Amino acid sequence: MTEYSRTVFQKGDFLKRFLVYRHDFTMLNDYGRNLRQRKKKKKKERKTENMGVAPQQKQGVIEQFRVHQSDTGSPEVQVALLSQRIEYLTQHFKIHAKDHHSRRGLLKLVGQRRRLLDYLKKCSFERYQSLIQRLGIRK
Repeated sequence: MTEYSRTVFQKGDFLKRFLVYRHDFTMLNDYGRNLRQRKKKKKKERKTENMGVAPQQKQGVIEQFRVHQSDTGSPEVQVALLSQRIEYLTQHFKIHAKDHHSRRGLLKLVGQRRRLLDYLKKCSFERYQSLIQRLGIRK
């Protein structure tokens, strides 16, 4: 037998080698965990900088389309907010054409707006027409 084909371990050698390997492995885990935490902090910072719709703009849209003083959930307000987000995403896709994950979100927003407009059309056609005219959605 050649010396490479068979290695002779003394009692406890295997355990020592395992512990060293395990120690290195846990160091890598600690490093990876710290690295992940740093990435999460950066993502949080980015989210506050690049929000789709700023709260001030959102409040302005709510004030412009509300039906009464404390209105935040009427179909008019919801459609206006969805239209604003859809407009932001369409501008986003002019720059990032291959962002297919966000495109799915855009399609969901368009479908939600379509359902709200159908509801409004069914319940009150005059409100539907005035909203379409104010938003400039239909031609």
